Amino acid sequence: MTRKLLALSALLAAMNAQAQDTTAKRELDEVVVTATKYPVKLSETGKVMTVIGREQMERSSGKSLAQVLTEQTGIIVNGANSNPGKDKSIFLRGASNDYTLILLDGIPVNDPSGAGGAFDLRLFPVEQIDHIEILKGSQSTLYGSDAVAGVINIITKKKGNKAIGFNGGATYGSFNTFTGDAGLSGHKGILDYNVNYSYASTDGISEAVDTTGKANFDKDGFTRHSVQANLGIQVSDKIRIAPYYRYSYFNANTDGGSFYDTKDQFVYLLNNTGATATIGLPKGTITANYGYSYSRRNYATDFGNSFFRGGFHSGEVYLTQNLGDRVKMLAGVNYQSYKLTDSTLTPKNPSTNIVSPYLSFLLQSAEGLSVEVGGRYNHHSEFGTQFTYSFNAAYLINNQLKAFANVSTGFKAPTVMDLFGPSWFGSNPNLKPEESSNLEAGVQWQTLQNKLQVTATGFYRDIKNVIAYVAGKSINIDQQKDKGVELEATLRPTDQWTIKASYTYVTGDIYQSRSGKDTSYFNLLRRPKNTVVATVGYQATPQLFISLSAQSLGERTDLSFGPPPAYATIPIDLKAYTLINAYVEYKLFKNKVRLFADAKNLTDTDYTEVYGYNTPGINIQGGFRINL
Repeated sequence: MTRKLLALSALLAAMNAQAQDTTAKRELDEVVVTATKYPVKLSETGKVMTVIGREQMERSSGKSLAQVLTEQTGIIVNGANSNPGKDKSIFLRGASNDYTLILLDGIPVNDPSGAGGAFDLRLFPVEQIDHIEILKGSQSTLYGSDAVAGVINIITKKKGNKAIGFNGGATYGSFNTFTGDAGLSGHKGILDYNVNYSYASTDGISEAVDTTGKANFDKDGFTRHSVQANLGIQVSDKIRIAPYYRYSYFNANTDGGSFYDTKDQFVYLLNNTGATATIGLPKGTITANYGYSYSRRNYATDFGNSFFRGGFHSGEVYLTQNLGDRVKMLAGVNYQSYKLTDSTLTPKNPSTNIVSPYLSFLLQSAEGLSVEVGGRYNHHSEFGTQFTYSFNAAYLINNQLKAFANVSTGFKAPTVMDLFGPSWFGSNPNLKPEESSNLEAGVQWQTLQNKLQVTATGFYRDIKNVIAYVAGKSINIDQQKDKGVELEATLRPTDQWTIKASYTYVTGDIYQSRSGKDTSYFNLLRRPKNTVVATVGYQATPQLFISLSAQSLGERTDLSFGPPPAYATIPIDLKAYTLINAYVEYKLFKNKVRLFADAKNLTDTDYTEVYGYNTPGINIQGGFRINL
């Protein structure tokens, strides 16, 4: 791993030395919303943000949402590069999948019918996404439960720039993979809209590994249908209402486990609807939003069929107000309810809810100091109250160097499945929330006339009352401690060249007490301690763009299971690997048509993401996008 890191660093250094230039944008001037729930420059917040911009999303055709996210600093999406239909798990800074909150246009989208309640990344096509804001560190003060490791806010495409505009495209490639979408967008008078339908299908590969090479494991493909509709109504110059509707249907063939070929099937349906309304005030804004998600999951396996249904409501009202030239206030209240539709459970069709008012202040000085402090009171229908707070500070020196620090607490409420799910799931109505304490600090530096931007961040996370499955029942007993470092650099030596590189180190230990014995050990399964990501982009002509990227993951640990009846867990070491990918696009007809090709795993590397499951060799997707 060390030799690969040194070789990659040397390659980047050589490319840097050859580049010269003129202009570069200032990252610290970029405006984001997710950090504070209102527009703020990155230079004005101490929170750690990553923005996947519109241009980068447009160049992600041929990729899945999981593949786009796993290219980002500090994020590993396990399964992103395995069989396309295989489940995907987000590990943000090493945290488990259900510690990252997913938002769609700022509104939580949860699945109470699943373990952990996490949103399934396979349901959302990249073609319907405008950009993504990733907010790292505990954000429970602003966003409530589940935001222990961070928040990923997926901002969808909205209105077009004329009355009626058409957009669409198609890709085709390896494993008989096809994606196609078509949509209309525009605005006229007080109305604006965006409607899109997306279809995807693939033959895939066998999810399970055939160690003999002669067992003729069947391929495991999937199909997906997705509809998105956004409407905007500008009632007056101060009032805007924006309803939306999303539908996703996912049907995948799966295997029964490591090295185990079956003809299992997984069918997932998600309906998501709601609206956002804003009212402009002389020195502030009132925002109200509501979202409802209905999920239905069916598993057909050799052991029988399993059905899960759930509904999630989220309603929120908040006020942002300038209290002076350098003081901003955010005050709001959020209500969320979770329900399982299952009359066989006790109680029947169980549900839970959380009510949580919150308040925060952002104070800014003329000398470049910004301080944000906030608190949130949460009342849960089952376990009672939980309070979280956050404090972050940023100091901008000479408009180039930003030093920042964050101290915060977070929590994750036990899901309705944890509390009242099937007995075989280990449900326990007496579960308490998992609680976290979080620290992070670092610097962000822009130099060489803003051509070079460097960020260094250190973080520490301590989660108590971790829910563990012991003797057939879920209980609060464990403690998880994680820490790490993130280093990022972006160099834009000329208008044509963009070079990005990052290094992430993450480690973590679980502290357990079993049968009177205390133990601790590294437990970040499938998560490497060391990760390097690098991308070189070259705008060869106004029409032609080429990029080459590499992702290098260090050694990881996975688990295998021994023979019955004990099925004892056996640690398995997974080898380090490096994937090399390439992308090329060419624009035609005044940029209205974009031709592209995306090649992954160019070196045909043999690697493993999950023990006993396949990953593809070199695979290529090509296609076009039209914007009229």
